Amino acid sequence: MTKINFLLVLVVCFFSCEEDLLPKPKAFLRLEYPEAKYEGSKFDLPFSFEINTLATKVKSQKVRGTTESYGVNLEYPTLKGTLFLTYKSIDNNENNLNDFLRDAQNFTQKHTIKADEIPVTPYENYKRKVYGAFAEVKGDVASPAQFYVTDSVKHFLTGSLYFYAKPNYDSILPAANYLQKDIKHIMETVKWK
Repeated sequence: MTKINFLLVLVVCFFSCEEDLLPKPKAFLRLEYPEAKYEGSKFDLPFSFEINTLATKVKSQKVRGTTESYGVNLEYPTLKGTLFLTYKSIDNNENNLNDFLRDAQNFTQKHTIKADEIPVTPYENYKRKVYGAFAEVKGDVASPAQFYVTDSVKHFLTGSLYFYAKPNYDSILPAANYLQKDIKHIMETVKWK
């Protein structure tokens, strides 16, 4: 090898090493969900609400017990989650509204062991007589959102969101945010019969 070739290789190597190497940024999964489209529920229940058309599997059943109770499961297969709704009639003679409220609030508080934060947002619609609360449970918890609504006289509805996956808050956050909007829409559209 001649001296000129050697110098040329040395110059090329010298200038090629001048650029700083930067690590590649971490890739993030991009999840896009369709815009929510709602339609009225077609259940024979003491209440009605609007359902996202993305909820393809919907089950409703009457629950046996001392009060009139119903269970409704709104399944979201593409999001791998289910919103479990439970309706109970209020018996003013037994004053069971306080028991229902306490149970709903205690259920949310059971998540404090694993939760990072539990912001609770009250909900009131005097015109439709719907009062309640929405709780977003942040952290690696089994149920990232719960809610309850009532008319304080006859009707009490509670709901909990669950995913078919190990609770990893960062992984389920996009789907949880999408379904939390559905929960809020249910709260805003519920009508008592």
